Amino acid sequence: MRKDGATIQAMFGDIAPRYDLLNHLLSLNIDKRWRRRTVKLSAPQGPVLDVCTGTGDLAAEFARATNRKVVGVDFCGPMLVHGREKKSCRDVHFVRGDALALPLPSDAYDVVSVAFGIRNVADLDAGLRELVRVTKPGGRVAVLEFTMPPSRMWRAMYGFYFGRVLPFVGNVVTRSKAYTYLNKSVMEWTTKEELARRLKEAGCEKVDVHPLTGGVAAIHLGTKS
Repeated sequence: MRKDGATIQAMFGDIAPRYDLLNHLLSLNIDKRWRRRTVKLSAPQGPVLDVCTGTGDLAAEFARATNRKVVGVDFCGPMLVHGREKKSCRDVHFVRGDALALPLPSDAYDVVSVAFGIRNVADLDAGLRELVRVTKPGGRVAVLEFTMPPSRMWRAMYGFYFGRVLPFVGNVVTRSKAYTYLNKSVMEWTTKEELARRLKEAGCEKVDVHPLTGGVAAIHLGTKS
């Protein structure tokens, strides 16, 4: 699947005005619960960075939980524009930047998170190394992403939903083909075990995997060595 930066940037720019609406609609608001769980498991004690932040939903959850400013980075300008307009993101400092070359110092953040964004980077391993680079030694890297459920029944439902329902509704609402790409990116995404292995190779000494909602998503929580 083609994941060059210009293509991804343009695609997310096109759907930015309705991105939040569709996230909550298509997940029946379960995505909000997943983000809260990510924040709770990460247990930040210091500065937080959210990468591929989009319109800042996960960054805003961290800001609410910690009562401090949170940095949110994304390379899609229209997404950042919509994020800055949201009242819920008043404590998010939005920065435009590429996940493959974060414009931030090394060893700076207690928690570095990414939600539903790492599967869209052109080079997964380089992206994971960047997440680890900007994390403090002993800090945590939190990756919230879709996964393939272990149950046959859940897999069948998962395949039907992402293969038929999500692209149809998403493309109709946005008048874009972006949700056809998003469907393919989810169905071709790597396994929980493979992502955990690659996080360790990127510099995490320990990675805990927390499945969500029957295994349709998971939080990978790595600790930087």
